[in-house]
Amino acid sequence: MVFASVLVGVVIGLTLVYQDRWRRGMLVVGVVLALAGLARLTLPTRRVGLLAVRGRAFDTVILVLLGASVITLTSTVPYLGP
Repeated sequence: MVFASVLVGVVIGLTLVYQDRWRRGMLVVGVVLALAGLARLTLPTRRVGLLAVRGRAFDTVILVLLGASVITLTSTVPYLGP
C-alpha cells in the first residue's frame, strides 16, 4: 500500500511536469521521495512492500537524499517568468 502511494505521488508530479508546471511537479516528486524515506524508516518491512530493497538504513538514506536533491535542484533553478 505504501509503495502504491509513492507511485501515485510520482505520477501526479510527472503529470504536472507534462502540463508545463515543471517546478511544482518536481517539488511534488521530491517531497514524495522524502516521505517514502521516512515511511521506510518508521514502518515495518512487511508494510513498505517494494520500498524495502536493501537494509532499512540504506533505503532511508537513499530515498531522503534523492528527495532532498530533487527539491534543492528544483528550488535553485531561477524563475524566468513570462
